[in-house]
Amino acid sequence: MSARSATQTAIATAIVLSLCSALALAQDEGADPDRPPNFILIFVDNLGYGDVGCFGSPKHQTPYLDRMAAEGMKLTHCYATAGVCTPSRASLMTGCYPRRIGLDFPAPDGAVLRPMSPNGLHPDEITIAEILKTKGYATTIIGKWHLGDQPVFLPTRQGFDSFLGIPYSDNAHKRSNRPHWPELPLMQDEKVIEQPVDRDYLTKRYTERAIEFMTEKRDQPFFIYLPHAMPGSTTTPYSSPAFKGKSENGDWGDSVEELDWSTGEIIAALKRLDLDDNTLMIWMSDNGAPKRKPLQGINLPMGGWGYTTREGGQRVPCIARWPGKIPAGKECAEVAVTFDFLPTFAKLAGADVPTDRVIDGRDIWPLLAGEKNAKSPHEAFYYYYLDQLQCVRSGEWKLRLPLKKKFGNLSRNRPTPDTLALFNVADDPLESKNLAAEHADIVARLTDYAERAREDLGDWDRPGKNNRPIGKISGKPKPQMMSQ
Repeated sequence: MSARSATQTAIATAIVLSLCSALALAQDEGADPDRPPNFILIFVDNLGYGDVGCFGSPKHQTPYLDRMAAEGMKLTHCYATAGVCTPSRASLMTGCYPRRIGLDFPAPDGAVLRPMSPNGLHPDEITIAEILKTKGYATTIIGKWHLGDQPVFLPTRQGFDSFLGIPYSDNAHKRSNRPHWPELPLMQDEKVIEQPVDRDYLTKRYTERAIEFMTEKRDQPFFIYLPHAMPGSTTTPYSSPAFKGKSENGDWGDSVEELDWSTGEIIAALKRLDLDDNTLMIWMSDNGAPKRKPLQGINLPMGGWGYTTREGGQRVPCIARWPGKIPAGKECAEVAVTFDFLPTFAKLAGADVPTDRVIDGRDIWPLLAGEKNAKSPHEAFYYYYLDQLQCVRSGEWKLRLPLKKKFGNLSRNRPTPDTLALFNVADDPLESKNLAAEHADIVARLTDYAERAREDLGDWDRPGKNNRPIGKISGKPKPQMMSQ
């Protein structure tokens, strides 16, 4: 053998030995080249479209969310399926319209589930967590559940290994007009560990627990559902002392800026734990900011407020980040919906989407991956207010339906009539220019979509042919208390 051949052989042998050594080390450390991605889904409460710097906030400093958007993708036409908490969260978890699963206007609760309600997410419904469990995921929810506080409805019965948080909104607690409600409980799994919980520290505690969970489960795929309680349902949002009084927008801004800090801490932990390149992280709001006096949240450039079917009520800020998989610094203007994350996560995890029931969500990975010419998978999106169909969107067009009785005020009380109107919400998110007279063909097409929705999902007192029942217990509901 020549000297050159011997040298080449020695180099090749060294490379092989080095690769074998690296592979052995990776195996020792639990690395798996075929491991599916981790998912972190952050769902903040009542935050407006314009409450974040990268979505145009003039008041709030959100450097970590701005960086997340620069490193990932902004979804500028992402919708919650409802302008209020319970139905929006039910949709996210199940991949369905709230009306499909009976959580659009549950009696006797009203717009959202209350403490000690007999209602909740039906145990037969299949959540994102349950789907991911079939592929060996560790799952946790840290934050606000709001899909039933009775034991059979708790998240630990719906695919989550653990739960740290509050079972409903942070304003649902004992007060003068609700003396029978319990003090706001902080739960760990199925037990109350603090009552009343100190809401000033919720964002901080949730963030610390999320990082702790990542650290504990770093050697297996995990799903963290982090539905923050803030800015929240109260007129005075909460924040820890490090943020209180520091923003330019009072309590609301303080709370928003702590949420931004939380996001930065989680991304920093992903990098520190060497999990960043294999984690899809979604950050979004559950609905638009409600109208308050004085004004707090900001929905501009969307028109209207949370708890409505205006764009400001249901089009929400959404950021997706996955280094190396989602192109950095991009925007997606295609219609995406919160219920799309169930089938999208399932596909990426290699799991099956249920086929024994209607699932309204669709896989939007082509949009998130920035595939050329990728389009929204939805021909139409339906805006329900409680159990009433009020608007339809298809492409860039939104039709406000003519209604003899349009419900409002988070109830069916004081219904008022509403007239037909057509808006190009790609160009006119304020919904200020009614173009119905100029586009009769588009009005007819969207009216036809509305009738399809009424047939499938129903409308007010008209039942839909493909709806499923709400969960409901027999007997008297019990409050969540420390003594339990």
